[in-house]
This record gives sequence, C-alpha cells and structure tokens, in this order.
Amino acid sequence: MTTFVDRVELHVAAGNGGHGCASVHREKFKPLGGPDGGNGGRGGDVILVVDQSVTTLLDYHHSPHRKATNGKPGEGGNRSGKDGTDLVLPVPDGTVVQDRHGNVLADLVGQGTRFIAAQGGRGGLGNAALASARRKAPGFALLGVPGDAQEIVLELKTVADVALVGYPSAGKSSLISVLSAAKPKIADYPFTTLVPNLGVVTAGSTVYTIADVPGLIPGASQGKGLGLEFLRHVERCSVLVHVLDTATLESERDPLSDLDVIEAELKEYGGLDDRPRLVVLNKVDIPDGRDLAEMIRPELEERGYRIFEVSAVSREGLKELSFALAGIVAEARAAKPKEEATRIVIRPKAVDDAGFTVALEDDGIYRVRGEKPERWVRQTDFNNDEAVGYLADRLNRLGVEEELMKAGARAGDGVAIGSEEDAVVFDWEPTMAAGAEMLGRRGEDHRFEAPRPAAQRRRDRQAERDDVQDEYEGFNPFGE
Repeated sequence: MTTFVDRVELHVAAGNGGHGCASVHREKFKPLGGPDGGNGGRGGDVILVVDQSVTTLLDYHHSPHRKATNGKPGEGGNRSGKDGTDLVLPVPDGTVVQDRHGNVLADLVGQGTRFIAAQGGRGGLGNAALASARRKAPGFALLGVPGDAQEIVLELKTVADVALVGYPSAGKSSLISVLSAAKPKIADYPFTTLVPNLGVVTAGSTVYTIADVPGLIPGASQGKGLGLEFLRHVERCSVLVHVLDTATLESERDPLSDLDVIEAELKEYGGLDDRPRLVVLNKVDIPDGRDLAEMIRPELEERGYRIFEVSAVSREGLKELSFALAGIVAEARAAKPKEEATRIVIRPKAVDDAGFTVALEDDGIYRVRGEKPERWVRQTDFNNDEAVGYLADRLNRLGVEEELMKAGARAGDGVAIGSEEDAVVFDWEPTMAAGAEMLGRRGEDHRFEAPRPAAQRRRDRQAERDDVQDEYEGFNPFGE
C-alpha cells in the first residue's frame, strides 16, 4: 500500500459568486418603496498552506478533486448573500506548485506559507446597488462570477541540509539510523528504501537535517529505477555525501566506478554542480572493506574530495563526519541572504488603462479580450433585455464601441467577447447607444424592439437561397 507520494495532479475549483437579487420593497401604504435587492456573496478560495506536520501528498493522491463552497445569492430587504468558505489545503514544507505546462507558480517553503491556487468568483450586485439617478428601479441584477478552476501539479522537494546519495545497499539507511533518531527499513537486498527518510542530527551547537535518498543506478536521470522519482529531493540540500560501499559483493563494481556513475547521473539531472561533496567510505569494519578504502583513498584525494572512513556497525568515524557536515551546513546558512518578512506589493492599474483589446480574426469575427468586458459578460442575464442593455451601456462607456469602429467593424459584423472556449458572440449594432432614458418597464429595453438590420439581411439572404432552390427543383431538362 502506498504511504508516500511526492507528486500529484490536483484539480482545484474555487467557489462561484452568488447572484444578485432583483427585488422591490413592498409595504402597506408604500407601493413605490424602491429597489432592495441584496448583493451575492463571494465564492471561497482554494488556498495551499505549508504545514510541517504533513510529510506526504498521499491525501491528494486519493482525492485529487477539491472545490471550495459557493457564495449565497442575495435576497430582498437589502440582505447580502453569505460569502463562501475558503478551502485550506495543508501541504508539506518544500512543495512546488506548477501548472499543467510545467510553469512554476509557487515554491512553498516555511511554516504557514500560503498560496491561492484558485480565486473565488465575486458576487453579483443586486438591483439596489445598480440604482442611479437615471435608472431608479432596475429590473435586473448581476450574476455571480464563476470561480477559477485549473489543474495544478504539486511536487514535493524535501527540505534537508544534507543528502546521502549512492548505489542501493551502500549503507545510507544504516548511516542515517546511527547519526539521527530516524528508523528507516534496513535489509541486505537492493532497493530496501523506497521513500526518502529524514533525520535530525545535532553536532555541537548546530542542528541540521539529513536525507537518505533511495538508491540511484545508471540511467536514473532518464527514469530508470527509482532515481528520477527522488532526485528532486536533493535539489534543496546544502551538501551532497557520496556513500561508497567498500565491501560490495558484486564483482563487477568498485567504489570509484560507483562514484563516477552517480556523479554522471547528478550532472545529467542538472542544477547540482555548485553543491560541495564529501565521500564516505562505508563498512570499514569489514577487513576487506578497510583494505579497499586505503587503496582508493589517495585517488579520491587527488580528485579533491574530503574522505571519511566510517562504519555504521562500530560507529567508527561518525563523530568526525557529523561535525564536518555541521561546519559546511553552518557556512551555507551564513552565506544565504537574510530572510525578510514577506511584503505585500500593490500595483494598481493606470487610471486611463481601458484594459481590453480588439482584434480581427481570420474568420471575420472581431474578438474583444479584457478582464472587465469578459467579467461583465459573465455577469449578464441574457434573458433580461434590460440587463443586456445595461451591458451595452457599460461596454460603450469603456470604449469598446469606439475601438470596434477604429478596427473597421460595421453594423452586422460578428463580435465575440471572451476566449474561444467560452465567448459570447453577437451581431454588432452601433445604433444601440447608451442611455437609461430609453428604458421602459422593468426588465425591458426599447432598443431591442427596433428592427435589427443584420438580422433582416440574414433573412433576406435566406429567402433568396430558398427561391433559387425552388426554381432548381421545378426545372425539367426534358421539357415535360
């Protein structure tokens, strides 16, 4: 049964905003009480929060679909809807958030670090908030905006100071078990360790963490064995420790070739060239192991490595190794820039920034893209003529109609607002000028009662095609 998962695909969906309410105050002896529809509530966010008590992504492996609650709709009597509840998802320290294309969205390190993975939709305004001097009793309300929904990839990269790397059965699990209080599985067969193990080591005044990375083999960086699954766990480490088996029972292997193979895999994986290296010659308690360690030590020193001969059984050399690692970790910590409290940076948009674009596409459609017009379209109830007229007024005030004219659009041309997946397409009618004085009864807009030239042209073209089809069907080439 799987107990450790360090990479998952998570489908997150924020809550939808609640719809605004269209209501008119009604009370005895007060027939014209005015609009009193409340606003809809905001949809809940999906938030990732670092929790150091969480060490695996197993919960999201079993339940990859997470959704926050929706905002409640507004009600009459100026009662606003309740906001949706945020969905807080705890993740391990060192979790990297990526989109489905591999772009890094956030690197979550440190207890309490937060990231909003999906933003909740804003609630729609009720007709009380839409009332103005020229539109005293709106017969419509704005719809709530749907919340964000996306697929993200969570990837856990262990936050450790030291990484033990080496071939399977080189003795890494034994070392971490005697250097720290960690209790990994230890056996005399390869691939005993199937998940990274973490241990805390105290050497003098320095306390650091050490990670036992599952065994690497040739081709690990290309996905062979378990290496590719766990190489990511060495990326954050300050120092790499090569654990070489000096008492291996495999005749075709020796410590130097093992070191060359592991270094080649680390280089192929990339991004680890600047990490200091130590070499641990393990299992020197065995006579043959000590002899082999003495033979290869000069060559390793020529390569520039610091060498430590240790034994997890007799505890030989462990104190010197732990203090040497503590010194390197302390230097690495001192060299890091001082961490500062996260500052909230507010970058307001320019006042004169219309925030939209108009482009003519190959199919003759004028596409309008922008945060405001796309949101306004999603908030519009197209079954209500007055709401559609209100949308036309807003787009006109934003300057969309003027930009369409500059782009060469004429009456009857197709205009799409939004992306190709969820765009709203309509025939552009520049005669639909803004003006609340053109409104009639509640829920109606007189501009939609006027004849529409584009629709009439389509009907005329269809009638011409029908006439041609009738003539063709009545034609007899034999004159009978």
